[in-house]
Amino acid sequence: MENIAFLDATAQAELVRSKDVTPLEMVNAAIDRIEKLNPDLNAVIMPFFDMARDAATRALDHSDAPFCGVPFLLKDLVSECEGMPRTDGSAYLAGQYVSKEDCELVRRYKQAGLIIMGKTNSSEYGLLPTTEPGHYGPTCNPWDLSRGTGGSSGGSSAAVASGMVAAAHANDGGGSIRIPASACGLVGLKPTRGRNSLAPNYGDILGGIICEHVVTRSVRDSAAILDATNGSVPGEPYAPTPPAYPYLEQIKQTPKRLRIALGTEPLTGAETHADCIAAAHATAKLCEDLGHDVEIASPQVDSRAMLKSFGIAFTNYLVWAIQGWQQITGREPAEEHFEPVTWKMYQHGLGMSGGKYLLAMQQLQKINRDFGLFFEDYDVWLTPTLAQPPVPLGYFEYTPETRDEHFKRLGDFTGFTLIANATGQPGISLPLHWNDANLPIGTHFTGRYGDEATLLSLAAQLEQAKPWADRRPPVSA
Repeated sequence: MENIAFLDATAQAELVRSKDVTPLEMVNAAIDRIEKLNPDLNAVIMPFFDMARDAATRALDHSDAPFCGVPFLLKDLVSECEGMPRTDGSAYLAGQYVSKEDCELVRRYKQAGLIIMGKTNSSEYGLLPTTEPGHYGPTCNPWDLSRGTGGSSGGSSAAVASGMVAAAHANDGGGSIRIPASACGLVGLKPTRGRNSLAPNYGDILGGIICEHVVTRSVRDSAAILDATNGSVPGEPYAPTPPAYPYLEQIKQTPKRLRIALGTEPLTGAETHADCIAAAHATAKLCEDLGHDVEIASPQVDSRAMLKSFGIAFTNYLVWAIQGWQQITGREPAEEHFEPVTWKMYQHGLGMSGGKYLLAMQQLQKINRDFGLFFEDYDVWLTPTLAQPPVPLGYFEYTPETRDEHFKRLGDFTGFTLIANATGQPGISLPLHWNDANLPIGTHFTGRYGDEATLLSLAAQLEQAKPWADRRPPVSA
């Protein structure tokens, strides 16, 4: 069982299918790994091991499912799993709510055979690109315990990177799949807006800015899980064109000769660390060696207006979230229930008008068009995922005295990722590089709206050319 920990989910499922391992053995081994590693990492905040064992005993009734018997974790944000609490990383919701039913995405995870072991840590309401919530405490990076995992899907990313599980749920509102994937050395795909359903409780969240998927160790797992979960239900506000054929089949095809634009300066104008620039240039060279055309180019967008509008949108998202939970729980929000930056942001949002929110969304939609024009000339935009290697824990700490520095760091850190949330386009971070300190440095690719296939096909080609499967962090199974 020790050899199973770093197999990807596809390989783990094959062992179950061939009856070399039972689902219960898979689950018990994952429990052992979580119990061993979690005291150092604080990745799993809600273990539900008895529920997982019960599911494992019934798993072979659905042995034809693509991931039958494979352990899996849910992020404690947005997802609803019957019988599990949901807190969205906040003390405000702790002890207040237990899900009465599975959301559509979780239903599809279970239908695919994944066995849910519990929930992982998230920043409060997913607001920050780090996973250090006041209520649950920080998640530490298995590559260096003094550093953060990125966020807000840092708990899921630490769990997968360390070998607790092979794949875990994540979501992304400004980079929250791709940022922790970069910081932890994983594959992180943000799908096209609407690719995975938010039914039954939501049509969209924040005008489609927030998307659902997973973090994985392999490209094929990301593709295969998206095959299992994608697709709209009646009444969706967004329904992107379905893939021509399964993503798992598409990654087996060598991509056509692609026109790739290389950019290493964040749209925020922040300075990019030399390690991140070197990683992007090395990836560009690898793309050229594989037969693709690469040239220096970046989209021309009003980044100042984008950041301002994004901030307004997210402030209103927080007001929506807290007031929505107030309606459900009947609990009056009070300052002591929230982290200082969350409460400050909430109070600021209460003073905003609906008109101001709509004007911000209108500005983001204009940027959508500017960014979309860029993809008439290029198939892919290649950049670093982050402007820095994984940063120390506490890097995003907020106090009234550090307010300006706090918000500057937020914008600089997400300067490559958040535009894909604004436009709804897919983006993927790949673990193609590690620096001299043995910290993972992700490379990011943004594709056309609805074209995950090109990103996944290119990702599979790069994974084959420069494999990362043998990489193990110092804190691992």
